[in-house]
Amino acid sequence: MITPVLPTYARAPLSFVEGEGSWLKTEDGTRYLDMGAGIAVSALGHAHPRLVAALEAQGRRLWHTSNLYQIPNQTRLAELLVDNTFADTVFFTNSGTEATEAAVKMARKYHHAHETGRDEIITFNGSFHGRTLGMISAAGSEKLTKGFGPLLPGFVHVPFGDHEALHAAITERTAAIMIEPVQGEGGILPVPDQCLKGLRDLCDQNGILLIYDEIQCGMGRTGKLFAHEWSGAEPDIMAVAKGIGGGFPLGACLATEAAAVGMAAGTHGTTYGGNPLACAVGAEVVEIMVEDGFLGHVSEVSGHLRQGLEGLVASHPDVFELVRGSGLMLGVKCRVPNMDVVNAGYDQKLLTVPGGDNVIRILPPLNISREEVDEALRRLDAAAGAIESSQD
Repeated sequence: MITPVLPTYARAPLSFVEGEGSWLKTEDGTRYLDMGAGIAVSALGHAHPRLVAALEAQGRRLWHTSNLYQIPNQTRLAELLVDNTFADTVFFTNSGTEATEAAVKMARKYHHAHETGRDEIITFNGSFHGRTLGMISAAGSEKLTKGFGPLLPGFVHVPFGDHEALHAAITERTAAIMIEPVQGEGGILPVPDQCLKGLRDLCDQNGILLIYDEIQCGMGRTGKLFAHEWSGAEPDIMAVAKGIGGGFPLGACLATEAAAVGMAAGTHGTTYGGNPLACAVGAEVVEIMVEDGFLGHVSEVSGHLRQGLEGLVASHPDVFELVRGSGLMLGVKCRVPNMDVVNAGYDQKLLTVPGGDNVIRILPPLNISREEVDEALRRLDAAAGAIESSQD
């Protein structure tokens, strides 16, 4: 039977009609504790009053003009991002995959401008950069690409963490290396700080641009505004989305002036990207995240959450194996199928997100309270207990 919505998602039998903070509510009033935040999107929780106010105020004034004209909210958000990052310039998109597409185009255009003949992008196994044809070609995994060939050329895939393979993959055609400082879909795999520093040095030595995909790990999720800040290894180009809009569709490609040298008028564009509504919300998100104490709260509450998760691993060794990640981007590797844990969480009115390598992702709103963390741990403990009981 054909459904009115294309059945490309394995949806849970849940539907939410209202949200507030870290909680979602179904039609019958049942409340769920949201430890997934729309896959790291609702970074400030649901119905944050400042985001609602920003959207309502802009919605009453102007929704859309297109990028044929100056957009003051776009300028405001770009200035906030430039003032708080490595970047000199920003291109706004509607989504993360558009931001990574822009990053790849920018890297190739840079080398075209400098007449180097370089056009290949090195990426890593287990990566996820979006679902356009270009970005599934970039990731290269069969799960994403099967049935969608022929794929786009120009991407070279190397094993995650294999330094020798990375060095061997660099040729006179290598234009850029693109990497997630913390792999999200791949199973919450952080790149060690020393490896990011090594990548920066490798790129500098070989005339290669370094692209970070911080779509999932950026916007405060690790306790810094962007995950790479822990290492001090800055990129040339960076893709951002998810949390930057706090739930409103918004993405961005940030770059240094040098890296963006080829992106002159007419080289790239978007109809909706950077529209007044999205940028009003995005600017408010960034304003909140750079306020004193916000990122400190993320670090404090994430330490409490991680300690609690480590305790659950010790208490339920037949269900959980280990905890990894950074800040409020944590993964619990499971010994049972990860969907068993996700589904048991639904029974406890707890929402988590499955990920690669048999991981459940814990990606709560960044302003979650310590008390809500304790409640989430209690519910996850009960979910694990239910799985153990079913195995007896």
